[in-house]
Amino acid sequence: MATQETSREPCPDRILDDIGGAFGMGAVGGSAFHFLKGIYNSPRGTRFIGGREAVAMNAPRVGGSFAVWGGLFSAFDCAMVYARQKEDPWNSIIAGAATGGFLQMRQGLGPAARSAVFGGVLLALIEGAGITLNKFLSAQQPPPVVIEEVPQFDPEASPASSSSWFGGLFEGKKEEAKPKVKVEVLESFDSPAPPTFEFN
Repeated sequence: MATQETSREPCPDRILDDIGGAFGMGAVGGSAFHFLKGIYNSPRGTRFIGGREAVAMNAPRVGGSFAVWGGLFSAFDCAMVYARQKEDPWNSIIAGAATGGFLQMRQGLGPAARSAVFGGVLLALIEGAGITLNKFLSAQQPPPVVIEEVPQFDPEASPASSSSWFGGLFEGKKEEAKPKVKVEVLESFDSPAPPTFEFN
């Protein structure tokens, strides 16, 4: 099932966008994790300093790792969009498998294949969860409420124009009420003597 993703940037710009987003996510998440870990591992009295140093040493590394993963994933995703000429969940699944395999290529063919399978399965689970959540949320939305105008009862109206069954059938063409226009004559600025601007 092909679903157009409208919330993402077009393909060449998507790579830089994903690199920046992945770096930010990794840096923020890594900062929180390593700050708590640094506090836990530091001796009493220097816990805050230890947490701060752990963040300074490890958060950029975690952010960089996330950025590499996000950039490769986005590049493979754009390659799949170009090759298949459509955007659907299969592009993300194949891109996740290719990214996992590419990052483990230095360890050999076996670890690269395992990592590719893991990346593909992980992205398939994420895409499946997203599709299920979208279907669930669209099913939960109530149908739109249609408000019909109810004719107002006018006691001064003639019986023919009242809202009865026969009034509507035998009534002639209604004349539309014309809005009353109030005409006011404004004072003219033409005075008999021109104003003087002399001040005493």
